[in-house]
Amino acid sequence: MRILGVMVRKELMQILRDKLMLRQIFIMPVVQLLILSSATTFEVKRASMYVVDRDRTPASTALIERLRASGRFDLVGASPSMSLADDALLSRRAGIVVSLPAGFERDVVTRHAATVQLVLNAEDGAAAGVTQSYAAQIIAAYARELGADLVPAVMPAGIVDVRARGWYNPELNYRDYMVPGLLVQLVTVIGTLMTAMNIVREKEIGTLDQLSVTPLGRGTFIAAKLIPLLIIAMIELSLGLIVARVVFDVPMEGSLALVFFAALIYLIAALGIGLWISTLVDTQQQAMFITFFMLMIYLLMSGMFTPVRSMPDWAQWMAAVNPVKHIIGVMRAVMLKGATLADIARPLTFLAAFGAVVLSLAVRQYGKRVG
Repeated sequence: MRILGVMVRKELMQILRDKLMLRQIFIMPVVQLLILSSATTFEVKRASMYVVDRDRTPASTALIERLRASGRFDLVGASPSMSLADDALLSRRAGIVVSLPAGFERDVVTRHAATVQLVLNAEDGAAAGVTQSYAAQIIAAYARELGADLVPAVMPAGIVDVRARGWYNPELNYRDYMVPGLLVQLVTVIGTLMTAMNIVREKEIGTLDQLSVTPLGRGTFIAAKLIPLLIIAMIELSLGLIVARVVFDVPMEGSLALVFFAALIYLIAALGIGLWISTLVDTQQQAMFITFFMLMIYLLMSGMFTPVRSMPDWAQWMAAVNPVKHIIGVMRAVMLKGATLADIARPLTFLAAFGAVVLSLAVRQYGKRVG
């Protein structure tokens, strides 16, 4: 442990002496966070819909079928219980809940008016707004036809009163949705790119060859290389959270400690991938090229910019094993929904297993490469 402590201290001092690297680590990511959080737009092609139909009449059934037939909504569940619908929203199984009260058809016939409630998962404010607009247009068109069919002489167009509310992001502010994803991007760059380049640099200057004839074990050397970058990534996350709160007023509904715990688990995978890349290349230029190639795929298939549900089926299968997708979901759930450890246990378990496997394989491959 004493040797490891000395090596870690040496690595930290080496990083702190490199002024260019310090600017790359701490200034550029913050600038990136400030710019990208204000430069993204969204398009929603399909939304997952949960139905709470307490009326169960031909009129209410026809309205739900009209929403499904539009091609904009996928029915993922139905029940008369709003509690089950809330669970579907919390677990991200549903993005919108359509609630039809008892007496819906009766009110249309007798009062010439009825109420439809739309409850949206507004973590992604922009997507929730678009989804709400789609649903409102479809319901309004249905209302006009419904009025003509039932009471053509007296029923005005648009008799259905649509009332919508957004959960988790009431103001429909898309920055609240984007910033947690950008924070993941920051720690991913540190954990993967810097790890690969830092170790490859040792190859270029011949340090690895010298280590092979010293008593210093490979495990100690690898740990000494990874631990400082782990610390820096956590500091980077702290700075990002400060910017998110002070500049963009992004809420922190859940536990801050849970955010750091999830990031720590994810960084095991990120560091493992960086170590694995270092076994494939011989120069820092090659490491940078491969890392950026992988990061582009990671980020574009993570649901950070576009909904995963809008991707082709094969892409959704690939996204399911993308660790960035899972950590972004965890960050958004904790920060915007106030999710607890029990709520995010499944993605955290996946990240822990993925990280353990990747880091173990990377260490093994690294040993073969330098052995």
